[in-house]
Amino acid sequence: MAYIGIGSNLGDRLKNLKKALKSIGNSGTMTIEKESSVYETEPVGLETCDWFLNMVIQIKTHLSPLELLDTLLEIEKKMGREKRIRWGPRKIDLDILIYEDKIIQNEKLTIPHPQMHKRRFVLIPLVEIAKEKVHPLLKKTVGELLLDLKDQKRVRLSSEGSPAFGGGKE
Repeated sequence: MAYIGIGSNLGDRLKNLKKALKSIGNSGTMTIEKESSVYETEPVGLETCDWFLNMVIQIKTHLSPLELLDTLLEIEKKMGREKRIRWGPRKIDLDILIYEDKIIQNEKLTIPHPQMHKRRFVLIPLVEIAKEKVHPLLKKTVGELLLDLKDQKRVRLSSEGSPAFGGGKE
């Protein structure tokens, strides 16, 4: 079981989320088990960017964490993601937040995601689908992490989209 954060702030943001979900669902290597609602979120890092649409999904996969990362990067690439500016605008962003209870830290991948416990736009949708999931390093539930959060960035339920896309199918 893994949790993936999905975000977009370029082009048709909702369409980008739906396309990413469809790609994940049709990959043959991942099954979407749960989907959060879609949230409109204030940008972090580069505040001049447009607001994001964000959500979190729970997936089941037989892929290793590195294989999962490679698969998600390939989906981003196929969708036209270009990495130019750190925390800059992006058509799609797919981040592994948690993979089972694994702790991984190497030059290619860090799990759990090193910023997830500091980000309201990650914790709110994650709490919606997995409130009792324990952060492997911090040993607190994601619900507890949200209560402790200092981040004041605005996160609101999006009026742009349906809370669920039915496992990535349009």
